[in-house]
Amino acid sequence: MTDKTRDVRIPLTVLGTGAMGTALVRAWLAAGHPVTVWNRTPARAEALAAQGATVAASAAEAVSASRLVIACLLDDTSVGAALDGADLAGRDLVNLTTGTPAEGRARAAWATARGARFLDGGIMAVPPMIGDADSGGYVFYSGSPELFEEHRDTLAVPAGTRYVGGDAGFAALHDVALLSAMSGMFAGIVHAFALIGPEDIAPKDFAPLLVSWLGAMTGSASKAADQIESGDYGKGVVSNLAMQVAGNATLLRTAEEQGVSPELLTPYTALMERWLAEGHGAEDTTGAVELLNLRRSAADRP
Repeated sequence: MTDKTRDVRIPLTVLGTGAMGTALVRAWLAAGHPVTVWNRTPARAEALAAQGATVAASAAEAVSASRLVIACLLDDTSVGAALDGADLAGRDLVNLTTGTPAEGRARAAWATARGARFLDGGIMAVPPMIGDADSGGYVFYSGSPELFEEHRDTLAVPAGTRYVGGDAGFAALHDVALLSAMSGMFAGIVHAFALIGPEDIAPKDFAPLLVSWLGAMTGSASKAADQIESGDYGKGVVSNLAMQVAGNATLLRTAEEQGVSPELLTPYTALMERWLAEGHGAEDTTGAVELLNLRRSAADRP
C-alpha cells in the first residue's frame, strides 16, 4: 500500500472497543484508515492505541474527530447514552449495535432530528471473521442510501456489505430473522445429540451425518418462499402436513424411549397440529407460518 493510497483513506470514529469493535478497528487500521476510538472503560482501548488508533477521552470528543461515526456498543440504550451531548450535525452515524427493527427506526429518527444521516447495521459474523475476505462474513445495512453509497468502500473493509433498503429497521429484521432460523437449527442439533447420547454412538461419527442431512434440507427454504409469495401452500408438496403430523408422533415416542425431553420439538409439532385442525392436511407444512403472523386475523388466512 503506497502513501498515496493511504492518503485517500477517510478517517472514522468507532465507539465501543469490545470484541467486535476491536476487530472492526483493527481491520480499518490495517487498511490505512485513521481511526479514533472511545470506550467507556479506557483501558480496553489501550491495545488499539498501540496499533495506531487515537483514543478520545469522551464519546463527544470522538464524534467530533470524524464525519463517519461507527457505534458498536452493548445495546440501543448504550448508544443513546454514549451520544447524549455529542454534536451529530453533519455526521454520518452507522449503528452496528445489535437491536430490534423498532429500535433501528427510532434511532434513525433520533439521529435525523440531530442533523445526522443514519445507517443501521446487522453484523453476520463473529469477531475472528472480521477483516478476513474469505470468511464469508458480511453486514446488513439499511437506512440512508446516500450515506451507504458514499461510504460503501470503507464499510466493506471489515466485511462484505448488503444494503437491504431505506427502512432503517430492515437490517435488524434481516439479522434477527437469520439468527432465529439458526436458533431453530441449533435446537434440532442439540435434540439429535441428546437422542443418541445413551447409546454406543460416537457424537463425532454422527456429526457428519447431521451436517450432510441438514445441508440437504436447507434447500426447502426456496420452495417455502415460493409457496408463501404465491399463497399456494399446496404447490409442489412432497410430504403433506397430515403425513408430517402423523410422523411427529414417532419423533415424540422416540424421545420418550431415549429418556430425552421433547421440549425443543413440541412447540413446532403443536403448531403443525393446529394448522392441520384448520383443514390444511393436503398442503405443505409451510402454511403454518400463517399461525405465527399475529397481525392477521383468522378471517384473513387462506
